[in-house]
Amino acid sequence: MNPTTASRSFLARATLITASLSVAGSVFGLLRDQSLARMFGAGGETDAFLVAWTVPEFAATLLVEDGLAFVLIPAFSSALALRAQGVAGDPVRSLAAATFPRMCLGLVAVAAVIGAGAPHVVRILAPGLAEAALAVDCTRVTATCVLTFGVAGYCSAVLRAHRSFLPPATIYVAYNAAIITTMFLLGGPLGVRAAAVGVAVGGCLMAAIQLPFAVRQLRTRQSAADGRIVTRPKAPPVPFVLISTVLLFALCRQSQVLIERFLASALPSGAISGLNYAQKVAQIPMTLSLMLCTVTFPVVARALADGDVKRARTRIERDLVLASCLVLLGAAVVISCAPQIVGLLFERGAFTPRDTAVTADILRVYAVGLLGQTLVGVLIRSYFSTGRPTWYPIGAMAAGLLATFLIGAGTADSWGAPGIAAANALGITLTAALLLTGLSSEPRSPGRFARSSRSRGVPIHVPRMLGELGRLALAAAAATAGGLLAGSAPASPAGGLTAGGVTVVTVFLLVGRLLDAQGCTALLHSARSLTRRLTHGHSA
Repeated sequence: MNPTTASRSFLARATLITASLSVAGSVFGLLRDQSLARMFGAGGETDAFLVAWTVPEFAATLLVEDGLAFVLIPAFSSALALRAQGVAGDPVRSLAAATFPRMCLGLVAVAAVIGAGAPHVVRILAPGLAEAALAVDCTRVTATCVLTFGVAGYCSAVLRAHRSFLPPATIYVAYNAAIITTMFLLGGPLGVRAAAVGVAVGGCLMAAIQLPFAVRQLRTRQSAADGRIVTRPKAPPVPFVLISTVLLFALCRQSQVLIERFLASALPSGAISGLNYAQKVAQIPMTLSLMLCTVTFPVVARALADGDVKRARTRIERDLVLASCLVLLGAAVVISCAPQIVGLLFERGAFTPRDTAVTADILRVYAVGLLGQTLVGVLIRSYFSTGRPTWYPIGAMAAGLLATFLIGAGTADSWGAPGIAAANALGITLTAALLLTGLSSEPRSPGRFARSSRSRGVPIHVPRMLGELGRLALAAAAATAGGLLAGSAPASPAGGLTAGGVTVVTVFLLVGRLLDAQGCTALLHSARSLTRRLTHGHSA
């Protein structure tokens, strides 16, 4: 088989596996949120738990999804490149031996500090919270996930660098299933504290599922293709400054949640819960749109380790177009059918029709920022796939955070929770614009290209990308208008969601094709390829 064809076939299978299990994880995440809403509603108790949930949310971003992955996948890709060249010893094992024990010791210390300082953590995160004591109890339990998420994130990075995607893709299914099960088993005697216990149990499962597979990969010693043994130094250690820049960026990105909950803690009870439920639904299109990037990030890192910048740039540009197409399509559905979506998902038990209306308003505002969220998720991989430190993304994220805080502080009193959601959308969109500008491949002066590529990331053709994003945005706007009209006609939420969703997809693809949007073409091609694979029974 042609190497290019084989590579595309592998990426298609890996993407199918990752997307399928990520969808399953998202479904379990929705079931988790539905269970939380049904059992505890959207009031003071859930506000307290969600403040404590800030710890696992930060841990997931820093240790599973972004932080460790951006550091370790390029590092292990470089070590694997050295291993393939026949370097004496095993640079992959050397890297693991130098990093894993230190990471675990550091995370144990951080978890202990968070647990001991839980009252101060809650006071800082939500100074106006009514159920502060309950939030402290939950925070002490969720602090354990700092260690378990760290182990899970390390194993995930090792496996993805080795192009093993099945175990990492299962972790959120196990995590959310553990939370749901624990809430139903212990919700009576423990109340909302049962959800915090479920977070702790789920973190242990995330690590336990992957650890045997990661150990097996690290024990495998592959020799060079031609049998030569090259005497070279071991794989270089991961620079502390690289770890610092990656973790600082991830910390800044997740700090949007801190700002939201800080501002919402001064609003009436239930504001934090409404923001949380809306955000969880809004994140589904973004999560699905970034699935391809999860698979291709190790490919980009390996291409750069091999010195093939052109292949890395081509891959990033393709990911940017397809991810933007998917998220704009999803955002159009969310904006068109927000009341129907929230009603179908949450309106039962303690979650009232008033809660549905409030959450739907917030959801529509959140959806405006989904393109910015996705662009940040795609573009940041370009900056950190080189395995070199860069401070530019931190500056871009800090500018977005400042905008989020200032806009949120100015709108929270008059507009309430939707004003905070609008601040989130505008802030992350500013960050995305800055990150996109920073990757321009058109230097203004001789030598700037080389300096920029070394200090930032893989350069891309920004004007061409902007033109494509503009065409996709126009298609999404037309689809949203059609979806609003079609979704409001049926009386039932299910009928409205079906009518609105079908209309959005149809209009989006038709207008996109008329505007010659490459994202729509790529989306249709991917859908046909997936259909063929499913029809012919292909599996990975």
